[in-house]
Amino acid sequence: MIRKIAAAALLTTALSSPAFAQDIAPVDADSAAGETIVVTAARTILPPNALPLTIDIIGKDALDQQLAISGSVTDAVANLTPSFSPTRQKLSGSGESLRGRSPLYAINGIPQSTPMRDGSRDGFTIDGFFVDRVELIFGSNALQGIGGTGGIVNQVTVGAPKDEGLSGRFLLQGTADNDFSKAGMGGKAGGLVQYKAGRFDASVGATYEIRGVFSDAKGRPIGLNLTQGETQDSKATNFFARLGYELSPSARLDLIASRFELKGDGDYVAVAGNRTLGIPTSAVRGNPPGKSAQSRTESVALSLTDTDLGGGNFVSQIFFNRSRDTFGGEIVTQATFQDPAIAPVGTLFDQSQNRSRKLGAKFSYERAVPGFEDLTLTIGFDALVDKTEQALIATGRRWVPPSDFRSLAPFGQANLKLFDGVVRLAGGVRWENVKIKIDDYRTLASTTFVACPAPPATQPVPCGLASYGGVAVAGGKPKFEDLLINGGVIVEPWDGIRAYASYAEGFTVPDIGRITRAVNRTGIDIDNFLDISPVVSNNREIGFEVKRGPVDASAAYFWSSSDKGQLLVTGADRNFDVQRLRVEIQGLEVNLGVQTPIDGLKLNIGYAHLIGRFDSDAVPDGKVDSDLDGVNISPDRVNLAASYNSGPFSARIQTQVYLKRRFDGKARAADDARGSPLKLRDNDFGGYTLTDAYVRYQTGFGGISLSAQNLFNKQYIDYSSDTRLPSDQLSYFAGRGRTFTLGWDYRF
Repeated sequence: MIRKIAAAALLTTALSSPAFAQDIAPVDADSAAGETIVVTAARTILPPNALPLTIDIIGKDALDQQLAISGSVTDAVANLTPSFSPTRQKLSGSGESLRGRSPLYAINGIPQSTPMRDGSRDGFTIDGFFVDRVELIFGSNALQGIGGTGGIVNQVTVGAPKDEGLSGRFLLQGTADNDFSKAGMGGKAGGLVQYKAGRFDASVGATYEIRGVFSDAKGRPIGLNLTQGETQDSKATNFFARLGYELSPSARLDLIASRFELKGDGDYVAVAGNRTLGIPTSAVRGNPPGKSAQSRTESVALSLTDTDLGGGNFVSQIFFNRSRDTFGGEIVTQATFQDPAIAPVGTLFDQSQNRSRKLGAKFSYERAVPGFEDLTLTIGFDALVDKTEQALIATGRRWVPPSDFRSLAPFGQANLKLFDGVVRLAGGVRWENVKIKIDDYRTLASTTFVACPAPPATQPVPCGLASYGGVAVAGGKPKFEDLLINGGVIVEPWDGIRAYASYAEGFTVPDIGRITRAVNRTGIDIDNFLDISPVVSNNREIGFEVKRGPVDASAAYFWSSSDKGQLLVTGADRNFDVQRLRVEIQGLEVNLGVQTPIDGLKLNIGYAHLIGRFDSDAVPDGKVDSDLDGVNISPDRVNLAASYNSGPFSARIQTQVYLKRRFDGKARAADDARGSPLKLRDNDFGGYTLTDAYVRYQTGFGGISLSAQNLFNKQYIDYSSDTRLPSDQLSYFAGRGRTFTLGWDYRF
């Protein structure tokens, strides 16, 4: 029998071991004893070994280690997960992927993405100080609805206090670059106070963080992406509150609210680099035009749970989420924003802002079938309404028209235990009913000026004023309906040794904002514009796990495809446009963790190999023939780590080896034949190796920690910059050099 857990414990369960072989800092053995691992993102209280999925859980201790090293939850996930792409170290996560596809970021199951116009800020919507653990579900799935084509990254916030009275935690941190420069200094302060009295409990906290200018290993300031946004040279605040009330021994009501805001200080401007000479983009003090890039996310969720409602587990949640993401302005006016009706071409400055509001509800009920307890059934219903637009805030125009998204999705899951749990069969269906509403609109004028060549011209060159926008587009209410299925089999002949095979489908909409704003011809009707049809991807997977004694190992082979995948390609003004093409991805991920004979010393190694291909033909024929580039897939990687925990002392050293990658296919072959130095030739990846370290000592007055990111001060160009926008000298960014963080945390 699987022991039921009180609903209040769903968010605070001690996680004694990962469901995936990445190294997770162990929890206290006493607190972990007898506890059942619950992965809330999986929408079930069945343990992970009962599910045909690859699942990873980053516990609080491991998460705090990574936050001390890199400063963000996204970086923590990327450092520990071989199939997650290296982060851009920017506010925007555009191009960052899990298994070659976009993951769904969620907080307590609430989606943070804005699929109608993906601003790629969903990795920065809460401070990691308030995150108790991160649940990773790998591969395409529809467990949380729209967006999980690469998997799910669910951030579970701090739980309710267990003990009566007052408790809490405080954190102070200071960060410095390798030269301890004044401009590179940063700091963070955070506090959480919790109180429990009888059935009532409350948790209230706040964080404030200042980030200085980042420097590369040669001591040069790292360039800024003024448009997409930066985490460097910024300030961030987060206010968090959780109120709970136990209605009965099994029923609980929770209200959780959060407000996160990150603003760039706007003290620096970018200095163009030189790719030919290997000089990365840098920065100098200056005043960028307009407002600096910034993000703000506000969310409120009310949940009612009952672990013994009619003998089953009932979970319900209603939520409201609002985000406002401001993109900065460029020193040089963007051609895309020009309109001679407003100002002479080449003089008009503007900047954009994404505005999104979500209102949603989730309900599920799970129980074993009476008289046939080996069969567990789950039924549920999800509803989501999302309204998104992208405005130009300097002139009051709209770049992306207001777009309404509505999803209604009933679902059902079944899990059958056979032969006393040696074999399990699992499967389910989800009916997605989606409607999108876009009113009639007109695209931007997008008038630009092309300089005429000085005579004599060797060949005719179009020059003068050129207008490729300003067209009227008929709105519409396209509808999509699809039955998404999943199923799998798990075989566990001995405790801790299991194999599984599964198939699951995921669903999202393409970045409709990029598509609608780029319409440049008349006669387009949204009702029959095929480019906005949904992206349905699948994930086939075979996995094997061993978790016995000192060994924690896993291997998974996966492959997925989507007939109308979403591919980001370089467009005008350094923007990226969307192409709808067939995409196929396959990969292998292997992880091994071993507890050595030395008490407290654990060694880990992980490896991921990914192959992504797409149909690059001018007239697509449905056959993949070219490699996905660095904007759309991550490099192969080897992770190495050694961790030590003994009494009050803990330490970790970790290395990520990003392997070289060459992008081949029809597109490259054509360029090579012409001797062209364009995209796929210049975008090959040279690879690099990074090492981080962390030590901590627990005293009677709190814990003292010291971490070093890029311990050996390696000079490198980050993966994103090395593999995209090959002719853009303003997007040639080096990675951070050696960075130190000294921290003190205290619990009471």
